[in-house]
Amino acid sequence: MEIRGSLDLRKRQVLIFLVLLGLSRADTESAHYSVAEETEIGSFVANLARDLGLGVEELSSREARVVSDDNKKYLHLDLLTGDLLLNEKLDRDELCGSTEPCVLHFQVVLENPLQFFRVELHVKDINDHSPTFLDKEILIKISEGTTIGTTFLMESAQDLDVGSNSLQNYTISPNSHFHIKIPDSSDRKIYPELVLDRALDYEQEAELRLTLTALDGGSPPKSGTTLVLIKVLDINDNAPEFPQSLYEVQVPEDRPIGSWIVTISAKDLDAGNYGKISYTFFHASEDIRKTFEINPISGEVNLRSPLDFEVIQSYTINIQATDGGGLSGKCTLLVKVMDINDNPPEVTVSSITKRIPENASETLVALFSVVDQDSGDNGRMICSIQDNLPFFLKPTFKNFFTLVSEKALDRESQAEYNITITVTDLGTPRLKTEYNITVLVSDVNDNAPAFTRTSYTLFVRENNSPALHIGSVSATDRDSGTNAQVTYSLLPSQDPHLPLASVVSINTDNGHLFALRSLDYEALQEFEFRVGATDRGSPVLSSEALVRVLVLDANDNSPFVLYPLQNGSAPCTELVPRAAEPGYLVTKVVAVDGDSGQNAWLSYQLLKATEPGLFGVWAHNGEVRTARLLSEREAARHRLVVLVKDNGEPPRSATATLHVLLVDGFSQPYLPLPEAVPAQAQADSLTVYLVVALASVSSLFLLSVLLFVAVRLFRRSRAASVGRCSVPKGPFPGHLVDVSGTGTLSQSYQYEVCLTGGYGTNEFKFLKPIIPNFQVHDTGKNMGEIENFRNSFGFNIE
Repeated sequence: MEIRGSLDLRKRQVLIFLVLLGLSRADTESAHYSVAEETEIGSFVANLARDLGLGVEELSSREARVVSDDNKKYLHLDLLTGDLLLNEKLDRDELCGSTEPCVLHFQVVLENPLQFFRVELHVKDINDHSPTFLDKEILIKISEGTTIGTTFLMESAQDLDVGSNSLQNYTISPNSHFHIKIPDSSDRKIYPELVLDRALDYEQEAELRLTLTALDGGSPPKSGTTLVLIKVLDINDNAPEFPQSLYEVQVPEDRPIGSWIVTISAKDLDAGNYGKISYTFFHASEDIRKTFEINPISGEVNLRSPLDFEVIQSYTINIQATDGGGLSGKCTLLVKVMDINDNPPEVTVSSITKRIPENASETLVALFSVVDQDSGDNGRMICSIQDNLPFFLKPTFKNFFTLVSEKALDRESQAEYNITITVTDLGTPRLKTEYNITVLVSDVNDNAPAFTRTSYTLFVRENNSPALHIGSVSATDRDSGTNAQVTYSLLPSQDPHLPLASVVSINTDNGHLFALRSLDYEALQEFEFRVGATDRGSPVLSSEALVRVLVLDANDNSPFVLYPLQNGSAPCTELVPRAAEPGYLVTKVVAVDGDSGQNAWLSYQLLKATEPGLFGVWAHNGEVRTARLLSEREAARHRLVVLVKDNGEPPRSATATLHVLLVDGFSQPYLPLPEAVPAQAQADSLTVYLVVALASVSSLFLLSVLLFVAVRLFRRSRAASVGRCSVPKGPFPGHLVDVSGTGTLSQSYQYEVCLTGGYGTNEFKFLKPIIPNFQVHDTGKNMGEIENFRNSFGFNIE
C-alpha cells in the first residue's frame, strides 16, 4: 500500500477504536478495513484485538470467529496475535462486478457472553484487466451523401476494472475522414462515436479499414483494439425511426427459454433496399447477449437463457435499427425481472453444542443464520422449532438466531432431544427448510441408588457350609455411567452382641450375601442388619435397606430324656399296686428336643418289655399305663425300654429304661432289683435292709387294717362325710399343679394332694395321679372294680 494510504488507514483504525470504546455497551459494533484485490493469502489486514479493545487472551477464551454473510471464509482470525489475515485472494471484479465501492460484510462473533462486531472490508480495484471489444470487427456502412459532422455509433469496449482503472478514452488510427468523439452519458459510461470530418466519395474509396483503440486510466494504461470496417454506400437520406425511445416490459424469472418477450418495430421512409430495416443489439454486454436474442428482420426479442432475479433484477438493452442504406435509429428496451418464490430459505449453522449437562439452564445450543435469496414477501422468513420442547429461539443480530435451553433438563426423563429448526418464507407457494439438531443430555449425579425392596427376608438352613450364598440384594440407579455404578456394603450393626463381620459378607459389585460360618438354629434363630448401596458419582449418593435372615431348623438334635434320668446311676423304680385298674398311670417319660417345629415333635413307643402286653406307652405324651388287670401270677419286677423318636428327616431317637415293681399295696417295701447293684456291693447292707423291711411290713399291715375298717364305715354312712379329701368333678382349679410342655408335653396332667384336716402339723395323706377321662369304657364289672379300687384307698367320690 502507499504511505499516504497507510497513514489514512491507521487514522481510520484509531477513529474506529474510539468509536468502539464509546459503544462498548451496544449489542453490535462495526469496523471498516480496506485491502487491494489480488493481495496474497495470509496478508495482514488489521489487528482486530487492538481495534476492538480486546485482549488476545479474551479472543481465544471467548472463541472469537469471523462469519461472512455468504458463509465463505475470505478472512482468517489468528487467535494467538489477534491479526485479521486474508484467507484467499480476492477478485474485486468477480465479487462485485461493476458495483463500486466493493464492500464485503463480516461479523465477528464472541461467546460467553454472546457479542457481535460488524466488519466491512473494502476491496480496492487494481488495473488487472485490459479493455476488450466483444467484436473483432466493427462494420459501418456510410452513405457518400452523409454530411460532414455526422456521428456514427460504435460498439464500446468492456473493462472489468472500475474507477480510474476503468475505460477512459478511445483513439482511432490516423485518417483524413474521421475522428472519435466521446459524448456525455447519463450512466457515466464512455461510448465512442465516429465523427465524419470530410465527405466520402464512393467512386474514389468504397471501403476504409481503421483501428479503434480503447485506453483505461491505469498506470501504466492498458489498451484493447478492434478493426473498424467502413463501407461507403450510395446515398440514403432517411434513417429508420422508432415510435418511442424507451420500451419497458416485465418478465417473471420462471419464463421458459425461447419465450417471446417483446417486438420492437421501426419505420424508414425510403424505398427499396434503403427502406429494408435490420435490428441488432448494440452496446450490449455479454450477459445481455447470452440471455436475449433479437430477430434481425421482425424485431422480436426472445429469451435465450433462464432468468434469475437473485442475480440480475433488470436488463437495459440498446436496440439499433439499420436500413439498407446504412442509416440507423436506436431505442432502449428495459426488461424488469419479476421475482417468484423459487428459493427456499437457507440455514447456516455457525456453532453447535451437541451435549449439554442436565442441570444447566439457558445453555447455548446452536448459533445459526437464515437467508432467502428472494425479495419482498418471498424473502421474508419465519423461524420456529417444535412445541413442547424445553428450548426456544432467540433473535440476536440481523438474521442470526440462537437456540437456547429454557430450563434445567432431566436426563432420566429424556436423554435425547431431536430439534427441527423450520424456516418458512411468506411467498406463494410457501417454501421451507428444515435443519435437524440432536442434543444429548449428559448425566449428573442427582439420583441415589434405590433398592428393589425396603426390606429383604432371607432363609438359610442351619449347619450350612461356610461361604454359602444365602441371597442377594439389588439396587438400581437412574443415572448413567459412573453415576449409576452401585457399590454394596454392610452397615455397622446396631446390636452390640452380633459380630456381623464374622457372620455375613456382601459382594460389593453385585450385592450377593454369603454366610461366613456355619449357623446354629439353637444358638441364633434370626438376626437383622442393614446394607448400603453407594454410587460412584460426585457427590456420592447412597441408600440403605434392611435384611432379615431367618435360620431354618435342621434335625441335628436327638431327643433328650429328662425323666427318668438316664445318667447311669441307680435306676428309679416305679411302684405299681397289683390292684391297679387297666389304664393305670405308671409313670410318664418326659423328653425334650433342642430342635423346633416338626423336628421337635416327639413320639413314644414301647420298644422292649419283660412281659409284652402288660404295659403300654401313649405315643404323643409318653405316659406309661397298664394295659390290663394285673394278676398274682405276674412277675414282681419288670423292665421297660421306651423309644423316644422325633419327626425330623431323617428321624433321631433316644431310649429310656424303666423299672417297674408290682406291690401288694403301697405298704410293701421297695426291694431293689438284684441286677441293679452287684451282689458284692450289697452284702454289707443286707442285714440293715431286712430289719427296715420287717418294720415297714408291720407298719403297713397295721395301716391296712385301719383303712379297711374305715372303708366299711364309709359304705354304711354315705351321707356323712368322714374323710377330708374328695375328688372334684370337671376341670381342676387353677391352684392345682398343671404341668404342660410347649413341644414335649402336649397334654396337661393334674395331681391331687390331700392334707389331714386335724390340727397339728399337716402332712401328706396320699399322693396319686388322677386318672383322666380315657378310662376303659366298660360297664358293669369294670366300673365296679374301679370304684372298689378307689374306695379301698379312702376316696369318697361324689
